[in-house]
Amino acid sequence: MKRSTFLLGAAALALTACAGAPPPTTLGPDGKPLPKLYRIGPGDKAQIQFRMLDAINALRQAKGVAPLELNSRLTAAAATHARDMSAQNRPWHFGSDGSSPITRIQRAGYDGRLVGEAISETYETELETLGAWMDAPNTRTVILDPTARDMGFSWYQESNGKIWWNLVLGAPGESGFIPVNAPA
Repeated sequence: MKRSTFLLGAAALALTACAGAPPPTTLGPDGKPLPKLYRIGPGDKAQIQFRMLDAINALRQAKGVAPLELNSRLTAAAATHARDMSAQNRPWHFGSDGSSPITRIQRAGYDGRLVGEAISETYETELETLGAWMDAPNTRTVILDPTARDMGFSWYQESNGKIWWNLVLGAPGESGFIPVNAPA
C-alpha cells in the first residue's frame, strides 16, 4: 500500500513538473527575447481604446494636465490613416492621396484644431507603443499638450501581425493648427 501511494505521488509530481514548465524563450540574433505576436481580436476595440485613453490620462494627470475624451470623429480619422499607412507600407503623416492630418480630421467632421498626431508601425501592444511615444520628445509633447481635450485612437493589423497605430489629438472649438514646438 505504501509503495503504490509513493509511486502514485511521484508520478503526479513528475507530471506537475512537466506541465508547469514554461515554453522556451526564442532569442533573436541580438540575444534578446523575440516579442510575442500581439493579435487583436474583433471584440477588443473598445477595451484597447479605453486602455490607451486611461493610460494617457494617467500620464497627463501626473503632469497636472486636463484629461482627454475619446472622440468618434478623430477616431474615424485615425482608423482611415492607419489603414492607409498599411497600404503605403510606411509610417508617415501624409495619406496616399496627399492628405495631411488636418485634412483628415476635417473630412471626418471634426470642427476643432489639430493638436498633433502620433503614428507607429510595430508588432507591440498599444501600451508598449505609448511607452515608445513617451520616450520621443516630439510625441511626448503632443500627448501632454495642455490644449488637447479630444483623442482619436485606432489601428490596422495586417494578417502577419504588424500593427499600424494612429493617435490624433484635438482641441474642440478652435480652428487651424498651432504646432506645439513652434517658437513664440
